[in-house]
Amino acid sequence: MSKRLMFVYAASMKRISAPRRMANLSSQLVDSLRSHIEAGGWPVGTRIPPEPALMEELGVGRSTLREALGALVHLGLLEARVGDGTYVRASSELQSVMVRRASSAQRDNVLELRTVLEEYASGAAALRRSEDQLHQLRELLDDADTACAGEDISVATSVDALFHRAVVRASGNDLLIEVYDYLGTALTSSLGGLPWDAAGAEKHAGLHRRLVDAIEAQDESGARAAAAAIVQLTRDHEAEVPRVAEGQ
Repeated sequence: MSKRLMFVYAASMKRISAPRRMANLSSQLVDSLRSHIEAGGWPVGTRIPPEPALMEELGVGRSTLREALGALVHLGLLEARVGDGTYVRASSELQSVMVRRASSAQRDNVLELRTVLEEYASGAAALRRSEDQLHQLRELLDDADTACAGEDISVATSVDALFHRAVVRASGNDLLIEVYDYLGTALTSSLGGLPWDAAGAEKHAGLHRRLVDAIEAQDESGARAAAAAIVQLTRDHEAEVPRVAEGQ
């Protein structure tokens, strides 16, 4: 490029300036609520406060609030359920994309991805876990037993998701933890919600106890085997439930 052309190009670039626009109240509210969700103020899976409470807390009108919430629903961060309220679906747009992608994928593919992530993470957790992390896993096992004894499948699914996230965090691999934080919700959303019979639930719980025992013993291969067995049991369960439903 000649010096003259470079000068003309540089001069033209200098004349470009970004437009100055003041964000309206709704846009500011979208940014504020998005930051609140990303920071964990409203955890994924929880129902957000009702409109009257939010209007009072935020000092905004109903139309402004609805516009902002509608934008977050469009982004995939929130999900409006008729007659039940609005729930947090994802903590970021990337996580929302992964939830939609996993929902449209073949379930076998989702299960294979879960195997890859959780098998490796479980082995790493066995080698790197702290005593505090081990204690947390034991507590989550107790929570899972309590949740499974109830009738709300969504509660049991949420506790199971928390357990597997705790295993991944015990791996000590920051990048794996970050990836799983995005993918974990996608995997749970795609695979959760199927009921277990008593025998299946006990086997499922037993494999989770076996996994924690292996992590406590720092048995890497045992932890990986238990994690793979959990996913395989889920795969078998996925195949069995439709046949049971067809026979009813």
